[in-house]
Amino acid sequence: MQEDLRSIASDIVERARQLGANEADAYIHSGVESTISVRKQETEKLFEAGSRSVSIRVIKEKRTAVCNTSDFTPKALDEMVQTAVELASISEPDEYAGLPAKEDLATEFGAALQMYDERIDSLNMDEMKDIVLRAEQAAFDFDKRITNSEGAEFGVERGETVLANTFGFCASFPYTAASFSVSILADDAGGKKQSDYWFTAERAFHKLETPEDVGRRAAARVIRKLGARKVQTREVPVVFEAGATGSLMGMIVGAASGEALFKRSTFLTDDEGKEVGSPLMTITDDGTLPGRLGSRPFDGEGVTRRRNVLFDRGAFKMFLFDSYYARRLGRRTTGSAARAGDSITIGTGNLIWEPGASDPQHIMGDVKDGLYLTGLMGFGLNPTTGDVSKGAHGIWIENGQLAYPVEEINVSGNLKDIMRNIDAVGSDLEWRAGSATPTIRVSKMMVTGL
Repeated sequence: MQEDLRSIASDIVERARQLGANEADAYIHSGVESTISVRKQETEKLFEAGSRSVSIRVIKEKRTAVCNTSDFTPKALDEMVQTAVELASISEPDEYAGLPAKEDLATEFGAALQMYDERIDSLNMDEMKDIVLRAEQAAFDFDKRITNSEGAEFGVERGETVLANTFGFCASFPYTAASFSVSILADDAGGKKQSDYWFTAERAFHKLETPEDVGRRAAARVIRKLGARKVQTREVPVVFEAGATGSLMGMIVGAASGEALFKRSTFLTDDEGKEVGSPLMTITDDGTLPGRLGSRPFDGEGVTRRRNVLFDRGAFKMFLFDSYYARRLGRRTTGSAARAGDSITIGTGNLIWEPGASDPQHIMGDVKDGLYLTGLMGFGLNPTTGDVSKGAHGIWIENGQLAYPVEEINVSGNLKDIMRNIDAVGSDLEWRAGSATPTIRVSKMMVTGL
């Protein structure tokens, strides 16, 4: 199958060249997805489907067009290429259009990234069902106040990605991924429902958390919400649970996009090379870590993936670029092109907030009055100014101890202030899919309640 798909991709770009394209690349994705979901120990959904698609990007005299199809017959592929070349001929020219520089393209494609696991590829529906039934049952067994379930789901992906271009580049990689989750509900004393969930996602089956651990963690998270109170609005220290740190990191790194820099729609526009955060803050984007979900041998344009240091001890070091926005700004691609079908954007690999030296318990123990933040909700972010205001949930801290859960609160501030006010970073590091984050503490943030 790998050889067949690579041959198809190579033929497509060669046909585009014959029809007058100066440059072209073809991207093929072929895979199978399997999903099973249960609720209250009964199967609700079974789904398995294969899909494959191919897209071609044609650049002709600096005019670009993209077409795609899921029909792999020779006639359909030839029509796709012809249409793309014709559309490129009538599109508006763009002097920055083009493939990446040939010297930036990947040249090594070994198995070091461990992106494929035979055990995941061989999983059947009965095995997947057993796992989610066990996970949901473990949640129900955790506490009698857990009375209902929003379901447990297991999903598996196996596939192949292929990329070829007119520079002679042609490469592919197989991949697997599996994840399962449990979402559970509990009854408060007043009859109010609380819900929460937990999940695990990995490329290799043996790295997944056990069904019982996932169920119990989902249950523990919802039980700790029972008896939630409202709090008065005030500025207090906020301790981010490791998972909540991931939400903060996503907002910060989203502003490090080369496209946002070009459009001047990021609060980091004029800050490259400057100290913008606490010296305790180091964030890297690494697409080369073996076995991690964000790793690839090459990006969506065929460029070698790499480790990019975005923030180093509080200094903002770099923006992320694909080849297009790199050319627009006189830069060089950072291997950060993300591709889905006919869309090329700037993306990330594995995001890591480097751990610090503080014991997570000590981070909380130093807080006399503050918030232990366990989750953020909503879309209250202005990436241009860095102003953020989001719904939140968590547990109130009194004299260094978790005292009671809180609800109907917002946390707000400016991302630059938040970064500068980080005064503790935990020695823990929790991987959640393609990111890893520790517990952190921000010395002051506005918590809006009553």
